Amino acid sequence: MQALIPETGGIAQLITNAVTIFVVIHVILGGCAYAIMLERKLSAWMQDRIGPNRVGPKGLLQPIADGLKFLFKEDYRPKNTDGALFTLAPALIIIPAIIGFVIIPWAGVLDFSQLPFGLGATLGLDGVQVKITGAAVNIGVIYLVAVASLGVYGVGLGGWASGSKFSFLGGLRASAQMISYEIPMGVSLLCVVLLAGSLDPYAIVLAQQDGMWNLLQQPLAAIIFYTCLLAESNRAPFDLAEAENELVGGYHTEYSSMRFAMFFLAEYFHMITGSALFCVLFLGGFSLNPFGAGPDLPLVGGPLLILAQFGILAGKIFLVVSLGMAIRWTLPRFRYDQLMRLAWEGMIPASVLVLTATALMVYWGRTDLMWLASIACVVVIYAVRPLLPKQPNANQRIRIIGSRFSPVTEGEAAPRHPLALNESAVPDPAQGPISMH
Repeated sequence: MQALIPETGGIAQLITNAVTIFVVIHVILGGCAYAIMLERKLSAWMQDRIGPNRVGPKGLLQPIADGLKFLFKEDYRPKNTDGALFTLAPALIIIPAIIGFVIIPWAGVLDFSQLPFGLGATLGLDGVQVKITGAAVNIGVIYLVAVASLGVYGVGLGGWASGSKFSFLGGLRASAQMISYEIPMGVSLLCVVLLAGSLDPYAIVLAQQDGMWNLLQQPLAAIIFYTCLLAESNRAPFDLAEAENELVGGYHTEYSSMRFAMFFLAEYFHMITGSALFCVLFLGGFSLNPFGAGPDLPLVGGPLLILAQFGILAGKIFLVVSLGMAIRWTLPRFRYDQLMRLAWEGMIPASVLVLTATALMVYWGRTDLMWLASIACVVVIYAVRPLLPKQPNANQRIRIIGSRFSPVTEGEAAPRHPLALNESAVPDPAQGPISMH
């Protein structure tokens, strides 16, 4: 499979990398702005509302109005903050998100010989092939994981430098959450790397074209990775750092103006970059056929092929991002002990089990039956789970004396007032005045 990836390099590849970075970073920045509007529209649709529709035709200029609002808002900083770290924290969280996308293969390989009007021969590039990516490195997956893990420093410093106990607690909780969920994310990523036999994102895409998409081969690893992706991006139901009912705004409570906007944009940038990586790892990247055997787009081609492949990957990213938004407005927020228990007692052992199954299938040379091994992992989890030690249930119902759910025992004062014994929605006015305290 590695031989199918054309060898590229030289000045043509370097220029292609620079052009790809320039184009994609502006596409993602625009995508972040309109992803915010998309989320507002999706949440409005799910809650039977209208959403933003006043600024521009059908509200399409709302992101520009939001950006101008952030620019002109007062940049307030409390007196007891650490000035340098307070300013540095937003940059430390958004820079890893911005530089992480460079290893994503946004399309296949461009052959300059297929440029129109003979431009390839005119430029002296006839026969030259370049990869459409920001950095054509063979350890791209390790680079992205390493860069993404640096975002925890911005979260921790943002909470510490604010000089607020609420921000500090929010930073601590977010840091513990991100570090915890990096473990099952890395292990599920190893499952894909082990199955493809390479750390090169292009090789992982080609491995799925030769066989099946990893979403079909390793569905359990895909679920674990996507769940960790939501947790790493601090998206609901994993947004414990921003538990408004407890911490007001978490680690960015004291931030305003563009400093707060950088935290906000970093969340969406992480979500778009993480969704792109998910598409490369589990959805075949720019591949069109999920079952491998059958027609698919070629790897090498001209500009039209490159545009088609980029559009396919962009469509997949849009669907994955939309799924994350739908999850946010569907599931309630986890309690913090539930969130950490899910990582350490659930997802980490499950990801190790999937990795072990993947290693066995690779050793036996039956990677084509990896989907069967994934089903076996689910069966093992359900079979072993009742045998594991259990912690006390933290969700016990609190008995309220006099409630029909808690029968009164001897020694307890039973309610005798007719109103207390009446279970109707609207009490009878003939029973007398009702206290509303």
